[in-house]
Amino acid sequence: MNRKNAGNIYDLLIVGAGPSGLACGIEARRHKLNCLILEKGVLVNSIFNFPTNMTFFSTSLKLEIGNTPFISHSDKPTRREALEYYRRVAEFWKLPIHLYEAVQGLEALPEGLYKVKTGKSEYQTRTVVIATGFYDTARMMGVPGEDLPKVKHFYDEAHPYIGQKVLVVGAANSACDVALETYYKGAEVTMAIRENGIYEKVKYWIKPNIENRIAEGSIKAYFNTTVKEIKPDTAVLNTPDGEVELPNDFVLAMTGYQPNYGFLRKMGIAINDDEERTPVMTPDTFESNLPNVYLAGVVQAGLNTSKLFIENTRHHGEVIVREVLRKKLAGVN
Repeated sequence: MNRKNAGNIYDLLIVGAGPSGLACGIEARRHKLNCLILEKGVLVNSIFNFPTNMTFFSTSLKLEIGNTPFISHSDKPTRREALEYYRRVAEFWKLPIHLYEAVQGLEALPEGLYKVKTGKSEYQTRTVVIATGFYDTARMMGVPGEDLPKVKHFYDEAHPYIGQKVLVVGAANSACDVALETYYKGAEVTMAIRENGIYEKVKYWIKPNIENRIAEGSIKAYFNTTVKEIKPDTAVLNTPDGEVELPNDFVLAMTGYQPNYGFLRKMGIAINDDEERTPVMTPDTFESNLPNVYLAGVVQAGLNTSKLFIENTRHHGEVIVREVLRKKLAGVN
């Protein structure tokens, strides 16, 4: 994770050091391409920001990259085990990674090159891969008071909410996990759910638990309900029976996440004008509307964040590097 060769012209510059970005870097190393990975935060930044005690739904086998075995204590690994695994992968493959270096701009240069600008340096490259995921950008509710300190869009652990009145917004996996975990640690939990029930694809071992807690009254749930306003000591809900104002200490808005569209547009990536708002790309090669700029990982799915995961995007690096090599052999790039 050194900062050598800043003056080189790279074959491949990868934005994002998550599993997809690392997989692209591994493929580049395998084929002796000169590459660099730039990451605005920590290594596998999204996984680092997952809940502290999270267990993956996928097995460790399906999270492996670079043909490097992922050994975990149980079939489904924990966040902590994943952090250690991807650290070891980056170390084993000697991936050149610059952490805490956010990309700020992309400029096309003559002869098919790009200049990638960060707050620390500038780099020239023939190819750019954007592997920025979606977990860093929460879907906002757009209601008054959402910027209050008591409103959290990212959940860490239950300890801060012991003995507190907590409103959980949402009904998918994250919301149900958060509602149960805070309830079991002694919080008074209420859920505001837009639909008329818990999301049908909630993990099979979680769904009956949350539905039983709601049915017995341990967790209060308002269905067909939205948040109207958040105040310092209360939260106002729009329910089928009218407006309800609840005493409230924290709002945990588990309303989902989305790609950083502002960043994508700043890079010059076009976005499809459809319901899923997917980035424009060629399906077979993952090349975006910009020549030699590719998209890797879950960012490809746009707002459909339940479509792509680590396990079904691990091959993206192979596809992209194969295309880079094809162009290089043909003298296109």
